[in-house]
Amino acid sequence: PPPGATMLVGVLRLPRGPDGCSRGFSPTSPRFQALLGGDTVAAQGARAALRQRYLRGLAAARGRPTQFCLRAGVRVDAVFGAADVEAVAFQVDALRTPLGVQAAALLRCTDVLAYSFLL
Repeated sequence: PPPGATMLVGVLRLPRGPDGCSRGFSPTSPRFQALLGGDTVAAQGARAALRQRYLRGLAAARGRPTQFCLRAGVRVDAVFGAADVEAVAFQVDALRTPLGVQAAALLRCTDVLAYSFLL
């Protein structure tokens, strides 16, 4: 085309979904269910129960002496403070490491392999 000329571009329109107003698939459709590989209601219930147990565990750990097992076999002790919503970091106090004690610190969740505390 010559410079400055407009060029027509085709538009690809996706088909409407089964519910008529979206351009996706209904969560109740057999295709959607097959993609998930199982019963979504049961899976959501299991995830919700596990999440609740995890959050209760975090609440029980608050203010307690906790041992963290980190990558490379490093073990550190600290007083558990809190965890952020996205599970990116743990906030701890009195962190005892091989190099000394830090009054407060953030431990990245990706570096923590396990943690334990007494009830």
